[in-house]
Amino acid sequence: MSWVLIALAAWVLGWWINTRLAAAPLARTRAGKLAVPVIFGLTVLVVWEGLVRGLDVSPVILPPPSAVLAALAGSLPVLWEDFVQTAVKGALSGYLIGCGAAFLTAILIDRSPFLQRGLLPVGNFVAALPIVGIAPIMVMWFGFDWQSKAAVVVVMVFFPMLVNTVAGLKASDHMQRDLMATWSASYGQSLLKLRLPAAMPFVFNGLKIASTLALIGAIVAEFFGSPTRGMGFRINASIGQLALDMIWAEIVVAAIAGSAFYGLVAMIEKRVTFWHPSQRH
Repeated sequence: MSWVLIALAAWVLGWWINTRLAAAPLARTRAGKLAVPVIFGLTVLVVWEGLVRGLDVSPVILPPPSAVLAALAGSLPVLWEDFVQTAVKGALSGYLIGCGAAFLTAILIDRSPFLQRGLLPVGNFVAALPIVGIAPIMVMWFGFDWQSKAAVVVVMVFFPMLVNTVAGLKASDHMQRDLMATWSASYGQSLLKLRLPAAMPFVFNGLKIASTLALIGAIVAEFFGSPTRGMGFRINASIGQLALDMIWAEIVVAAIAGSAFYGLVAMIEKRVTFWHPSQRH
């Protein structure tokens, strides 16, 4: 019962601190904006720990954060090997190939009305295909190693990136394009000096969407065939062993990696599109 009281007290205290902090001038600073989610996250962890221990929840159903932390600390070499296999080899390589190919294809579509009418509807159809249907086919085509996971990621990120880039290339208005034509600018000059800069917010929107899809696609693909390493393989194997602490440890690693990757893309976006109204705050 004492653990339950600790959980309730932690929730009330965290709520009170965040309420006061949000109303203070500090909330508008960078430190204040960071402090609110950190306090909320720590509060959730304390409440989780207190309720699991106080209500005597079985670790097979839900392990406490302390058990997950112990699994993290005790399995760092294994987690690192899984991270490299899934996030670096599978997700990152597929992300770079898929987004790069989509960017180049978008420029070709922009030059060809035939491709614009024919490829984009097919893209919307392929984007709707379920990953559980694509992954087994890719494993059969490319084998059990990271190449098949990268292929799944390419399929997942290609069309969101393509659609956003094509929309971005149309972002400049007719008056701007007419002015470039008045100056006798070639297609390449108009593309580099007007249309690509105007498309950058759309391009980064596609890159951010793809960054969230890439790791998910690589992990799910590993459920359908993988060498004896990788986040998806470890989660699948731990389910059979009822090792919920290891599953949560892999989830924590995936969440940190995904958030860091998204944050890196967002940081690059701020540097590249500093002129855009969305970045003026």
